[in-house]
Amino acid sequence: MSCCPVCGAEGQPVLADWCSGAGGAGFGYGLAGFHVVGHDLLPQPRYPGCFVQGDVMAASTEGFDAFHASPPCTDHRRNAPQLHGTGWLLDAIRQRFQATGRPWVIENVPGAPLRADYRLCGCMYGLTDGEWMIQRERWFETSWGGFALRPSCVHDRPAVVVIRQGAFRMTARPQHGRRYIPLAVAGRLMGIDWMTKHELGDAVPPAYTADIGADLMAHLRTLEEAS
Repeated sequence: MSCCPVCGAEGQPVLADWCSGAGGAGFGYGLAGFHVVGHDLLPQPRYPGCFVQGDVMAASTEGFDAFHASPPCTDHRRNAPQLHGTGWLLDAIRQRFQATGRPWVIENVPGAPLRADYRLCGCMYGLTDGEWMIQRERWFETSWGGFALRPSCVHDRPAVVVIRQGAFRMTARPQHGRRYIPLAVAGRLMGIDWMTKHELGDAVPPAYTADIGADLMAHLRTLEEAS
């Protein structure tokens, strides 16, 4: 168990949260018992924990027990209208993580070039608010080949999609336009109450990483017992 290389905190495993954004994934790992340090190229004043601003490809990997990354997903989206030139980061980060010899998780959108050990959606965690349910599938690749049986993805309430421009409900006739809902409702659906609209559109619901984080914590204990 390491001492946090940023603030010196002790007593918890330390996880580096790369391409962290405003901390949806990081908050979930905190719920799982990790001390989390966010890393992002842009300033993240609302990040809920330790934070280091800078290029993750130049970030130090020393002093961390585990790693998570959410590389930019724009180039990996199905039917993306144009490429932004960031798609290479996913594999580059994977290679950096593999070189550490420590456990890691990489998250991205469906269709991204990763092994989907976990395919998670809000309906699996009861992420609802009144009549609404979040629809947000995300894939996670893990260094240990994580796996757990989960119920299939079933939306039995009107689905809400959250993007940078806001949150809208799915309609039977998409050609009639998007029906946007308030940011506060979107935040409750995501389990996040500290982000702007833009930040929320990029976020991972903390319930996802709290779940995977519990598996990661168990994996770390197994490694410690075996050493």
